[in-house]
Order: sequence, then structure tokens, then C-alpha cells
Amino acid sequence: MIVTTADTVAGHTISDSLGIARGNTIRTRHVGTDIIAGLRNLVGGEVGEYTKLMAEAREQAYDRMVADARQMGADAVVGMRFTTSMVTQGAAEILAYGTAVRLEK
Repeated sequence: MIVTTADTVAGHTISDSLGIARGNTIRTRHVGTDIIAGLRNLVGGEVGEYTKLMAEAREQAYDRMVADARQMGADAVVGMRFTTSMVTQGAAEILAYGTAVRLEK
């Protein structure tokens, strides 16, 4: 499966646009992570625990988007984007989306 943020795929022509492929996940923070992050806040620097949490959430949303595109019969997803929104205090939704397409050489 080809996934690109561009609107085209080099060397290919889009033959069919199948609709929006999407995948999302909602993640919450963990109390233990919050304690470590609070301590890091005192000295400054990157909060690696949150960085890892968000990276895993993006990967899961991406994988779900690719599965959605495959289910539609797509060869590729173009115009792929991520968006994040807060659902409630301490919980965020990560959404991966793009246009599922079929390609010709």
C-alpha cells in the first residue's frame, strides 16, 4: 500500500477515487507517566513518556487507516494527514485520514 501526503503518486495515474480512508484511536495518560512527567517539568526537557505514547497512537491510527483503504480495494492513500483533538481532560484522539485510490502505471 502506497501512502503519501502528496495528491499524486509519481509514475502512476489515479484511475478511481474510492472515498476517505480513516483510522483513529483515543489514548489516555497513565498516572505513573503523569508523575514522571511532573518531575521532568521541574527540570525541563522532553517528556519521553508522552512522546512514546503519541507515536504509538499515530502508528495505530495509521495502521487502521491503511486497513480501511484495503477494505475499500485501494492501492494507495493520497493526501494523507494526521489530526489530534482533545476528547476530555487527559484523553486525546489521533485521526489518520486520506483519499483511498486505485492506481494505473
